[in-house]
Amino acid sequence: MAGAKKGFKPSQIIVAVLVVFWFLVCLVPFFFMLMCTLKEQFELLTNGVFSLPERLYLNNYVEIFTGTIWRYLANSAIVLVVTLVILLMFSAFAAYPLSRWKFRMNKPVYSLIIACMSVPIHVTLLPIFMMTVNLGMYDSIWALIGPYVAFNLPISVFILTTFMAGVPKDMEEAAEIDGCGKYGIFWRIMLPLAKPGLATLVIYDGVNIWNEFSFALTLTQTAANRTLPLAVQEFQGQYTMNIPMIMTVLFISILPMIVVFIFGQDKLIKGMMAGAVKG
Repeated sequence: MAGAKKGFKPSQIIVAVLVVFWFLVCLVPFFFMLMCTLKEQFELLTNGVFSLPERLYLNNYVEIFTGTIWRYLANSAIVLVVTLVILLMFSAFAAYPLSRWKFRMNKPVYSLIIACMSVPIHVTLLPIFMMTVNLGMYDSIWALIGPYVAFNLPISVFILTTFMAGVPKDMEEAAEIDGCGKYGIFWRIMLPLAKPGLATLVIYDGVNIWNEFSFALTLTQTAANRTLPLAVQEFQGQYTMNIPMIMTVLFISILPMIVVFIFGQDKLIKGMMAGAVKG
């Protein structure tokens, strides 16, 4: 019968169970963190970690925001914005010729950029530290921008090159017939069409830069120049047994990225799907 309801296939049931399981795996730690931020230290120790708070205890947030957390937030925001601007600019400048121009060194250069994705960060900590000290940039937020750009550039070029390679060549040829040069095509056609790919890089690279710990710990020393991930470390040392306070700092550190992902998830998905289909 046409109106009869179709039963679920075993594969659909398995997928649904896996989706629910993964959702719980992601949600439970976040819920646990949020509940801890709304408890006093004594309440957490007596009632258990997974119990609901007896009342909304907001003094943890008051104490954190009346402290030095704003300095860490400002440093992270400055580093993030400056790094993303430079990273997107260089990624677009590299991806356009690699995806649209035919020249002898195209494949070797592209292969070299892709090979850089396999370089582990920890191998470069000592050389970058020595170079930063010699340049007089040690213990400065500006010392973080170079390594952040360098280590996020290969994956950014890879994603954007794949995206730009799928743009129809007819648009580029029509622009050349109208007298538009290579630079004009880049600024007027390729860059506007690559906005979904750029939005994908903003979210993807932004999360990596915001949460980066190794370079921030190695290249900065004083609290005035440290970023938010290091604030978590310092608050953990200050409040060794005060778990609600530590969880509050962790929650504040991940909240901006959660907000960005909520408002930008459609652009992220569209950009990744567009790059996958066109590639």
